[in-house]
Amino acid sequence: MASIQKRGKNYSVVYRYTNEKGVTVQKWESFSSRKEAQTRKAEVENQLIKNSFIAPRNETLEDFLKDYVSTYGQKKWGLSMYSSNIALIRNYINPLIGNWNIQKITPRMLDRFIRTLKTTPAVSTKTRRAKDEYVTDKTIDKICRLLHCAFNQAVRWEILSRNPMDGATPPQIEYQKRDIWDADTIRKAFEECEDSRLYIAMQLAFACSLRAGEILGLQWERVHISDKDIMNDDAHIIIDRELERVTLEALDMLDRKDVYCVFPPQKEGTTTRKVLKTPKTKSSVRRVWLPATVAKMLRKWRERQETAQEILGKEYHDFDLVVALDNGEPCEIRLIEKTFKNLKEKAGLPNVVFHSLRHSSTTYKLMLSKGDIKSVQGDTGHATADMVTRVYAHIMDENRRENAKLFEQEFYSGADLKDARQEAKKDSEAEFAALISRLSSEQIETMKDFLTKIS
Repeated sequence: MASIQKRGKNYSVVYRYTNEKGVTVQKWESFSSRKEAQTRKAEVENQLIKNSFIAPRNETLEDFLKDYVSTYGQKKWGLSMYSSNIALIRNYINPLIGNWNIQKITPRMLDRFIRTLKTTPAVSTKTRRAKDEYVTDKTIDKICRLLHCAFNQAVRWEILSRNPMDGATPPQIEYQKRDIWDADTIRKAFEECEDSRLYIAMQLAFACSLRAGEILGLQWERVHISDKDIMNDDAHIIIDRELERVTLEALDMLDRKDVYCVFPPQKEGTTTRKVLKTPKTKSSVRRVWLPATVAKMLRKWRERQETAQEILGKEYHDFDLVVALDNGEPCEIRLIEKTFKNLKEKAGLPNVVFHSLRHSSTTYKLMLSKGDIKSVQGDTGHATADMVTRVYAHIMDENRRENAKLFEQEFYSGADLKDARQEAKKDSEAEFAALISRLSSEQIETMKDFLTKIS
């Protein structure tokens, strides 16, 4: 079914196959050694016998990814993932390996690509400046995951017989414990904070374990803080949307999927938009109960917003947002982070990111609940309890250490147990003494000799 022919210094594997149009064509594949040609000949014949032969094609990785994005990505990806993956393809995959023939990519080639990425300068965009000089391991891991998913689809489409990423070696990503503020530091931050918008955002991040996008996307319609709610300890908020900035391309390609509202741009010619959209995962949709104090803070904050609306009149743009700009327009996380940075510097507070308030919240809730992972997961919106356990394992270890102490105090140090242990010891000593008294001196000497031999 296949033959090897020598052509100059190379060896060619020659065979026939039926292409996509149903036409039988002849194919020549050249190799530099007879051994390589023999390996390929055996592979082709084996695939033809098993009816699993994949016709060779000259498609580049760049061309394949265009098809992959338009047919797979548009159906499976959300707005943020679409924008992120398109950026990875344009900034790092196409420039470095986009011209590779997809069917000739091997795990070894991908390992070289991964090594190259480690010394590749990180790309800055119009809306986001790169924080690191070179591509980070975290970004490389995202690139590897994207390629693995794409190659899996190529296997399903019968373009590849196997996924080359399965044999490659992505970087190992280790979770780094974030620094968080203790209770006294958080109290000091609240006392020193003079920016009312930041103050409310911090309260929601800490008391409710919210992400920044969830705070900025929270609307008053989903805030339940009536007198009855507070009196019945039922003051709560509903988290079912988040604020995010996405590209116009992603909005158009995904036909505004999962988008509740697209906010008008504040500047002409911008290629991105602020949107109110569904959360990334179903588990992020949740109800979070409010401490009474925080509920009352929100009521005062709403009164202040209503006053501003009356003063500004038509200049106030009411989008029903809890945390908004003074004119009602949506507030972005970078403004919150900027005022948060000013607060840290002015008050001399330890340097943590705003997101760390969510980690502080989760940490203290785990401690207060004695490690009730499921109840804390309900507040945080983590997809699985395992994610809480993995990220906050140090808190669980502390609880387990306390459990050991409790066991010692409540069980092993009990008077009854001590008495039982002492009585058992007395009984065994009495039985041994009685046994010795019944033995003759000759038997005792024989026992000593036996014990000496086995020791």
